[in-house]
Amino acid sequence: MVVMLTIFRRHRIACPGFKRAAPRRYRACKCPIYVEGSIGGQFIKKALDQTSWEAASSIVAEWTQAGEIGKKARKLTTVSEAIDAYLEDAKARHLKAATLSKLATIFRKGLLAFAEHKGSRYLKQLDVSALSEWRASWKDAALAASKKYERVVGFFYFCIRRGYLDRNPMKELRPPKVAGTIVLPFEPAQVEAIIRACDAYPAKGIYGAGNRTRLRAFVLLLRYSGLRIGDVVGLRREAIKDGRILVHAKKNQAPVRLPLPERLLRALEEVTPVSEQYWFYSGNGHLKSAVADWQRSLRKLFTLAEVSGYPHRFRHTLATELLSQGVSVEIVAAILGHSPRITLKHYAPWVQSRQSQLEESIKSVWVTTAS
Repeated sequence: MVVMLTIFRRHRIACPGFKRAAPRRYRACKCPIYVEGSIGGQFIKKALDQTSWEAASSIVAEWTQAGEIGKKARKLTTVSEAIDAYLEDAKARHLKAATLSKLATIFRKGLLAFAEHKGSRYLKQLDVSALSEWRASWKDAALAASKKYERVVGFFYFCIRRGYLDRNPMKELRPPKVAGTIVLPFEPAQVEAIIRACDAYPAKGIYGAGNRTRLRAFVLLLRYSGLRIGDVVGLRREAIKDGRILVHAKKNQAPVRLPLPERLLRALEEVTPVSEQYWFYSGNGHLKSAVADWQRSLRKLFTLAEVSGYPHRFRHTLATELLSQGVSVEIVAAILGHSPRITLKHYAPWVQSRQSQLEESIKSVWVTTAS
């Protein structure tokens, strides 16, 4: 957008400046001030109804900043102010500590540091070109970059709602391309190998042989509940009652209530709970640290079982088994604690009705070709 505005005085006949053929910018008088030039492709030449040079300059400066004649420019918001407001809002929404930490890393250590390095004090200076340069500096893999991109888009939409900006510059950039992920459930033989390997797990540490019974119960709970590892680590003892489990998934707080098989219930009876409140967590320190400890234990267990895997594959295993047996996407989504759309996105090949329809469609081509 080209902005070229010039202010000048139009001297009256009685003005000494008029008699001297003074230039337009002659200021030692009280003659009316005009403006002429172009802004946003529109040419103007009009009186400003001002005799004060300072007041006229202020009006034209506001038009220039706003990019429109007669429009007052909003107070410019700094990048730091916008980020502080966004993080305060996120905290007020009671987002998890891990999420708040990620947001602080992206925006304070990332976007704000970049803006300060470039000398961009105000939010409005973060245009498409600047954001493109910032994104080019990201070291994230495709999936992580995609998640970061979504969070940055959300940040700028927050700024629009707060009146800091009129448009979202991040949306002018295309999101990172993420290759489709392939869901790999465990095979039944792999699950049994992992459970048998619990008997070979080292009987060391403060729990001794109790390590094995705790691991077996932990694995079976992952296997039959479909819960994320963080939900299992933080599982309260009161959540299992009358052969059923009732929890709220940590990621979206969706309620999950499931019956548990006798095999799992017997394994839990053999476990000495770590604390009065939790099955597998002392309650001391951060839950995130306890989850990391269990992840290390499971990696060692998978090595003993000679199975390549990770805890989330148990969740994939339950979901694919249910869908393969004809359980609806809506019910499986409720068990997993997320939306049917996300369930279908990850597990579409295992939806029996969908797969049957695909197979029938392919077979119809065979018949047509043969005839």
